[in-house]
Amino acid sequence: LQGIFVLGLPYALLHSGYSGLLLIVLAAALCCYTGKILIACLYEENEDGQLIRVRDTYEDIANACCKKLSPSLGGIVVNVTQVVELLMTCVLYLVVSGNLLSHSFPYVPVTEKTWSVIAFVTLLPCVFIRTLKIVSKLSQLCSLVHFVIILVVITYCLTQIHQWSWAKFRLSLEFEDFLVSVGVIIFSYTSQIFLPTLEGNMKNPGEFRCMLNWTHFFACILKTTFALTAFLTWGEKTKEVITDNLPSFFETLVNLCLLTKAFLSYPLPFFAATEIVCSCISKGNHSNYKSPLLALAVRGSFLLLTLLMSMFTPHFALLMGLSGSVTGAAMTFLLPSLFHLKLKWKKLSFLEKCADISVFILGFLCSLAGIVCSIKGLLEVFG
Repeated sequence: LQGIFVLGLPYALLHSGYSGLLLIVLAAALCCYTGKILIACLYEENEDGQLIRVRDTYEDIANACCKKLSPSLGGIVVNVTQVVELLMTCVLYLVVSGNLLSHSFPYVPVTEKTWSVIAFVTLLPCVFIRTLKIVSKLSQLCSLVHFVIILVVITYCLTQIHQWSWAKFRLSLEFEDFLVSVGVIIFSYTSQIFLPTLEGNMKNPGEFRCMLNWTHFFACILKTTFALTAFLTWGEKTKEVITDNLPSFFETLVNLCLLTKAFLSYPLPFFAATEIVCSCISKGNHSNYKSPLLALAVRGSFLLLTLLMSMFTPHFALLMGLSGSVTGAAMTFLLPSLFHLKLKWKKLSFLEKCADISVFILGFLCSLAGIVCSIKGLLEVFG
């Protein structure tokens, strides 16, 4: 999920300056921490003091925290938030696909929205995906394409090193633009919704914390390097999708690779979101859920909804900032810290409690401010 949204990081640096570099590092550290405490909520100690995995999903954690109010209230909140985040991710893939096609074939008299419709038609086979096995194979190809893209862009930027200047970084910032950048950076790290499943399927779950440390460390290095080299190359001319800055030949080549990556990436959040919806219908004891036609209708409706949203909100950075501020902040900062405090309060040290409370407050403030500024930015664009 994180790969294609790295394209917005140089644009985030344009509006956040030196603080943007700090934010990329800080977001990595905080996301790594909340990932660890989220997984800690899956475990409880038995009579012998050994940790036993008593919960399997984010939904189970939420239900355990809210069982005194309602047995299923927490799960409903988490599921809605997850579906919204996955939906917004799918919408962003369609938005960026339309943008990439438009800039790859500028001489074709077709609007960006029409290109999004063409991308939508290409993704129609997604409604027939029933197993995660197919999605995993597509994701492997997606990762390969991602590293090729990053390598090409960074290599080109390094050939322009003679024109780099740190003077391109802003010292004074527009507060609203800065907050939108915060949302963009947060969204590029969100992965918490997949962590319980990932940890549960590891051959050695005891290595999860180490794995999380290294993956976030390398992600931070990669994103900082990519964002920094790209911004130093183009400065104030940095565009929302950084590939728009590349020379014609490289732009077309990289855009086609990115387009391939977007198509390969779409099935994962699409499959995850539709599985959550279908699971909720199943728990509602609807006998018709077993009908293949109903499952097909759910997938088809979800696919159509992503198209409609991409048609009405075709602004990559602003939409990504809004998503990061709402669902990204909730799933990444607010809920993990809140659940950890609720389930582990008696066993947490004073410093651990302070850390969780600080993460919650920081996440809440960033989320609130980011929502206001992102919505204001979208209203100004449409106005």
